[in-house]
Amino acid sequence: MTETHTLLVVVAALALEAAVGYPDWIYQRIGHPVSWIGALIAALDRWLNRESESEAARRMSGVLALAIIVLTVGALAWLVERVAAHSAIGAIFIAILASTLIASRSLYDHVAAVARALDEDGLAGARLAVGRIVGRNPQTLDEHGVARAAIESLAENASDGIVAPVFWFAFFGLPGLAVYKAINTADSMIGHRTKRHEAFGWAAARLDDLVNLPASRLTGLMFAAAALFIPGASPASALEAMSRDASKHRSPNAGWAESAMAGALGFKLNGPKVYGDVRVEDAYMGNGRRELTADDIYSALRLATIAWGIMITTLLLFAFILRG
Repeated sequence: MTETHTLLVVVAALALEAAVGYPDWIYQRIGHPVSWIGALIAALDRWLNRESESEAARRMSGVLALAIIVLTVGALAWLVERVAAHSAIGAIFIAILASTLIASRSLYDHVAAVARALDEDGLAGARLAVGRIVGRNPQTLDEHGVARAAIESLAENASDGIVAPVFWFAFFGLPGLAVYKAINTADSMIGHRTKRHEAFGWAAARLDDLVNLPASRLTGLMFAAAALFIPGASPASALEAMSRDASKHRSPNAGWAESAMAGALGFKLNGPKVYGDVRVEDAYMGNGRRELTADDIYSALRLATIAWGIMITTLLLFAFILRG
């Protein structure tokens, strides 16, 4: 595909995913591309991750596993694009397949569900809803903590669930998108600092940090730009919070989106949290209010939606320019 066609397919994939998401009836019948990738990762974890081996050997096994994952997924995506890219029907098929690897609708729906639960079901329902999208222990959260957790999840996942897939698709087509998603899935499955995965998942975690670097910064800038269109929001505060707080985050990437959203909307996000029964002393993002509510979740969703609109508009503009 030409650069113009690739950008238009990206936009079509975004529109399709936002409109219909990934229907449950399809998932029930054939699963999901991410679940297929996950099955490969789980199999390699069983076959190659031997706890009897040394830490160095397990790191090398993890590198081998990651290479197999990237090469397998990349080769299949390249083959699909090579076969399908030469016709309008093929381009539509690529857009449909790409839409399954972007998560704007599901992210919006899951975060909005937390706001609705806070309004309608009280703290118990809100904890249940937020527990579906965050790794921390929801039982340690009060109403304000639930709202903060939902907004933090929205900010972080806007980067690695939407902007990063679009970025790699725009530059490298379907193989770029598929390989990014494979790396991201590997990180989520084996890139943990646990006894089993700290060595074996080291390569997946480090590579995931690397491939998310561009999108995390772009997401923060998009949130700052989106603040221009929301009364009371501040682009300048978003940029200030990014420059001051992003590098303090435990993650090399999550802080950019979280700090930008916090600064834009006058929030104070992140900070200490509990995973299981372990308290983690994370840095604060932003210097605004901590007592957030369901209304603040809706404000964050509005900011994110405008940012996604800016992204789509930018893609269309570049497609028009490249068309000449």
